[in-house]
Parts: sequence; C-alpha cells; structure tokens
Amino acid sequence: MQRSWLQRRSLIASALAFVYPGLGHVYLRAWIRAIAWFGLALVTAAMVVPESALTAFRTGGLSGLLEASQNFPIEVTLSLFVVRILNVIDAYLTGLRDSAQPEAEPEAAEGTAGSCPECGRELDEDLDFCPWCTTRLDDEPEDPEPVTSR
Repeated sequence: MQRSWLQRRSLIASALAFVYPGLGHVYLRAWIRAIAWFGLALVTAAMVVPESALTAFRTGGLSGLLEASQNFPIEVTLSLFVVRILNVIDAYLTGLRDSAQPEAEPEAAEGTAGSCPECGRELDEDLDFCPWCTTRLDDEPEDPEPVTSR
C-alpha cells in the first residue's frame, strides 16, 4: 500500500510540474529545486519571448498575450516546452527518489514522539498524525493514575 501511495505522490508532483515549473517540487517539499525550476522558467521566458508579446500583454492583458503567443516562432514554443517537460521528469524522479530512500533516523530526539510506522520520518509528539504522509497514529492508552478519594 505504501508503494502505491508513493508512486501516486510522484504522479501528482508531475502533474503539478506540468501546470507550472517548480510547482511539483513545492508539493514534494523540495524547496531549493522548486525555486531553481521556477527561476529557470522565468529566465527562459525572459530570454525567448519576443518584446511584441510583452507589449500585447501590457495593452490587452491576458487575452492580448494569448493572441500574440499564436504567432510565436517554433524556437520560442519549443524552448518553453522543453523546460516544462524536463521539470515534469525531474519532479517525477525526485518523488521516486525521496520515496526509495527512507530517512534513517537516529533515536528519537527529545521532544519528539519517535518515527512514523508508515514512512519512517520523525514525528511531533503534539500531533496525532504524521505530517509527512498523513497517516493517523493510534495513541496507546497510558496507564491511568489511581484515583484517590478524599
């Protein structure tokens, strides 16, 4: 069951990465990669999108930009598409890599509740679920203190 969840997580990250580069990495909590892909997408767009498209956006808004994008040369469209596809592949592989390497935690640190039985990551003692994989944790009942009557 855990393996199918991790594959599904990689597929969700890939779909989000296709929506916009870096978004799938945000879902995977790969912050540095997310910022890098977001920046690469912006830099690529700034380098290849013609000035006429920016002028169309300033005057006509989003509809003006969409109209101008229909006249983009194939090099512009292809370069933007390649960045997007490479990002989708990287998000998928990052999701698989993160799932294939369970983090080896040393003994639970002070103030933590140990590790999750599903994903093996460190838990917070104040939560009744794993913040990494959202598995519900069953609290083991503690021995009740004897009640003394006065």
